[in-house]
Amino acid sequence: MPFGDGTGPGGQGPGTGRGMGRGGGRGRMGGNRPGAGPSGYCVCPNPNCGAKVPHQAGTPCYNMNCPKCGTRMVRE
Repeated sequence: MPFGDGTGPGGQGPGTGRGMGRGGGRGRMGGNRPGAGPSGYCVCPNPNCGAKVPHQAGTPCYNMNCPKCGTRMVRE
């Protein structure tokens, strides 16, 4: 009996399913992304300055201004 509406009978045989796959874990955050953790430094991106200050937990580096030249800091 044909199923013209696209429903068809229930599937039989091996299905593909959702495998675990590789590289699915998130790992630890690090580098210059938001939420990179409490340690590290905020650095001035100005090539003429290069100031470096310890990162303060709870304060994103991009919200801090460089103490030397006033440029917004970035995470190291």
